[in-house]
Amino acid sequence: MAATAAGSGTAFAAPAGHPGGTPCLPDSPARPTCVSGILDDGTPYEFVVPAEWNGTVVVALDFAGSGRDEPLTARLLADGVARGGTSRTVTGWDIRSAIDNQAEALARFEQAYGRSRRAIASGTSMGGFVAAGAAQVHPRAFDAAVPMCGGLGGSVAQWNQKLDTLFVLERLIAPGLPVLDIPEDVESARKAWIDALAAAQRTPEGRARIALAAAIGQLPAWGRNPDGSTPPPPDSRDADALEEGAYLALAGGPLPYVGQAMSSRRQIMEVAGGNPSWNTGVDYARQLRLADPALRRAVGKLYEAAGVKLEADLKSLAAAPRIAAEPDAVARFARGIVLDGRLRIPVLTLSGTGDQISTVAQQQSYEDKVRRAGANSLLRQTYTETVGHCDFSPAEQQAALATMLDRLRTGRWPATSARAMNARTAALEPDPAPRYVSFTPPRFNRLE
Repeated sequence: MAATAAGSGTAFAAPAGHPGGTPCLPDSPARPTCVSGILDDGTPYEFVVPAEWNGTVVVALDFAGSGRDEPLTARLLADGVARGGTSRTVTGWDIRSAIDNQAEALARFEQAYGRSRRAIASGTSMGGFVAAGAAQVHPRAFDAAVPMCGGLGGSVAQWNQKLDTLFVLERLIAPGLPVLDIPEDVESARKAWIDALAAAQRTPEGRARIALAAAIGQLPAWGRNPDGSTPPPPDSRDADALEEGAYLALAGGPLPYVGQAMSSRRQIMEVAGGNPSWNTGVDYARQLRLADPALRRAVGKLYEAAGVKLEADLKSLAAAPRIAAEPDAVARFARGIVLDGRLRIPVLTLSGTGDQISTVAQQQSYEDKVRRAGANSLLRQTYTETVGHCDFSPAEQQAALATMLDRLRTGRWPATSARAMNARTAALEPDPAPRYVSFTPPRFNRLE
């Protein structure tokens, strides 16, 4: 099975004259060598290559620094696959530079080890976003991409979606808390939001308004507990359970939605040189009508139970002064990147249904753009029933990469159904049980 997952399963000799790297990870049975350095913009890069390299290399943002010690790296090395990539320490939310760095890092790797047979862009979170961008911008450098838990609505749209959520919460629950102009003391802003949401959660009207904001912002109605533990998925007919899940997505777990909205928004405003987000012309009553039906029904029940008029809150939102973007900032932020769907290499995405940061509705937006571009034969999308951001097991990630390697080796997609993905994962590691599920994401309501 390992040889199938790796591709050919045979060693790939680099052309003569390439120095390769130096021995590293002395406890690894793959007897790897490593190469590292600094890209032109100061970004570090690093690659780990097994002694019996089969010619496949996986390139990821956030690899340099800690990636060599990740369980996925050990699994790929055992299969003859090299893994490496860059760091976000220099680029941060300068996504376009991070995308270009993936191609530059690959070129540095091939200078050391020779030309690869197959180069796959793959990463998680921002790394997933960057991998999708690499597929669009550098299809000649990469043969495929496997973005995992990336915000595939694109730079502008995904942060307009986050603006909607905080705008509704600020107007109805937490007046005066920052939405765009995040203070330098980001931690104080994060704590203020967490405290405000906790206070609202203690009242019936607060819970109704939390559910409304989550429905408009298309958050999952499922989140981790404050101690990081994972509750079961809520019953779609239980309004209170759905609201509790939405609250946990916003304010619970190790990476609450509002916390990430504070820290990343501040960085984004700096990178874009101004505000790249807007809600001018947005009809929040319409956004609610287009929301997930289960959460929309829960909103109605919760408002009725609280004795609060939903229509009054929607009118208040409609009358609230809107936020306009700065055109130059939008243009700079869009460069980093708006995904257009014009695929020229195969892409397989992996997303968690309960991801509060890279919401699954964004995957629908990506699929729709690919379909409109006539490239849907190059795209497959997979999902795991997991809560929290990027909560995949190493075997689930390895199965996604193995699927793409099969696609590259044969020129045809293998089965990517939940059943097939679970079987592939279980063959790699049966425990814990694989969590791929059949899932259709909701329509993304914030296309721009």
